Amino acid sequence: MVDLRAELREGNASILSATLRAALNETLQRGEQAIMFLNRRGTATAVICRECGFTARCPECDVSLTYHADYGIEGALVCHYCGRREAAPRQCPVCWSASIRYFGLGAQRVETTLKRLYPEARVLRWDRDTARTRQEHEDLLRLFAERRADVLVGTQMIAKGLDLPAVTLVGVISADVALTLPDFRASERAFQLLTQVAGRAGRAAAPGRVIVQTFNPDHFCIQTAAAHDYATFSEAELAARERYGYPPYRRLVKLLYTSHDRYTAQVEATAMTAALERVVRERGLPETDVVGPTPAFIERLRGRYRWQVILRGPDPVAALRGLPADTPWWGWSVDVDSASSL
Repeated sequence: MVDLRAELREGNASILSATLRAALNETLQRGEQAIMFLNRRGTATAVICRECGFTARCPECDVSLTYHADYGIEGALVCHYCGRREAAPRQCPVCWSASIRYFGLGAQRVETTLKRLYPEARVLRWDRDTARTRQEHEDLLRLFAERRADVLVGTQMIAKGLDLPAVTLVGVISADVALTLPDFRASERAFQLLTQVAGRAGRAAAPGRVIVQTFNPDHFCIQTAAAHDYATFSEAELAARERYGYPPYRRLVKLLYTSHDRYTAQVEATAMTAALERVVRERGLPETDVVGPTPAFIERLRGRYRWQVILRGPDPVAALRGLPADTPWWGWSVDVDSASSL
């Protein structure tokens, strides 16, 4: 476990901690392979003007555009949800300042950094940008399995199921990425990813090492994942789920309304919330509550606005059955036992 806060205090602002860099040096000197894992694509996750605060965002989706340096000569800004692509700006389109800066970290930047630090090493990147077809995935896996590359950089697709005997080092560039989502399963998914990618190291006779870099070394998810302590993780996670009324202790139904008009989406979600609250109150449904209405985690996606209402309780479907028969369902999607609260 490497505390990135301590690295910064010691003056190391590189994406590789001193510990991880030393381990990678040793691995390459022994002629073994390494995997560098970061569950985020691109070169930079945000493009911001330092003069006026402008942030490049997708006009169709409510998300920041990601900078990809390998798209064209000067790179491009890409939306990872609708696929929109536009030229990277040289100056701010609002204040015309040249103070455009690129922030955040993606797998492509990790690849670029490794090639600069280790010019003799053969670095391979495997993510959705380098492999879109089944054949491309198979080709990348074969290249690395045949040891025609020394370091594999990738996202979650490299975490699962790969049996590569020559891999003796796994570096998790940032274990914090998955923990920042406002979803009740964020810790569970982070634990899964960390334990899965850790299992790629030391699968043959040579021992493996796993180095986890994080700004949250005290987080129970990261600590238990580093120790492969599933029992302690599940005990703490289940206690939190029970305390806040999340599955498996209560069920979730997510109702999502989409419209090209934001006001319409908000009005319809508000009306549905009122109707569900009336059913819950009139039927006296125990431990059932209505959460919302709220904009979805990504409010606008592919040009459509999204507002949601969440029913939470032992039997939330009973509230749906209590709605009037003439309830308008056009524009709604209903996800029973939703695996996510986003």
